[in-house]
Amino acid sequence: MRGALGFALVLGLAAEAVLPVRAAPPPPVRRRAVPSPAPVVDEGPLEAILETAEGSFVIRLLADAAPRHVRHFVKTARTGGFDGTTFHRIVPRGIIQGGDPLSKDPAKKALYGTGGLGLLKAEFSARPMTRGSVAAVLRPSSPNSAGNQFFVVLSDQPSLTGKFTIFGEVTSGMDVVDHIGETPVDGDKPQRRVVIQKVTIRALAAAPAPSPSPSPVP
Repeated sequence: MRGALGFALVLGLAAEAVLPVRAAPPPPVRRRAVPSPAPVVDEGPLEAILETAEGSFVIRLLADAAPRHVRHFVKTARTGGFDGTTFHRIVPRGIIQGGDPLSKDPAKKALYGTGGLGLLKAEFSARPMTRGSVAAVLRPSSPNSAGNQFFVVLSDQPSLTGKFTIFGEVTSGMDVVDHIGETPVDGDKPQRRVVIQKVTIRALAAAPAPSPSPSPVP
């Protein structure tokens, strides 16, 4: 009798030990800690104003083409993530590249180009990589490695079409972008800091409605 009771007690403890592990639901706190942000497209078309020491330029954000990238760019801009970063890579007549959070610190110059990546999956499209296109930077041979870093195209780059996610286009201030692209470089490293002072997100102004045609004179 004592042996049967002991055996039953062991079985009861075993069941008690195993059951919570099998039946316990995932911790609800972790699921609530990172709420999914509302899609950017719900806000309507957006644009970004990038202020630099060289002047300002405006990027129209292409939420229809790359919604995840636009959402990430907007979130980063609104939390000040781009403020104080630099255009740390410049290919004359090619591209200017910036947005690396590590570039806020001059002491981390050797690491520029490595920060803020590996956060987004690719949203490639057939949109041509023309002058003024704004696209996400990737790690070599890693299409799903985009993040904070981006580049602006100074001249048409057809060989890059379909290989990088285009999420914006410069609509104003391309002369400022060109001026940044003329910064003296050592290889592709600018000889002086070109700082992004602030990035502001605003609603894209609606185009004015066409004036009604005058009524014909009888």
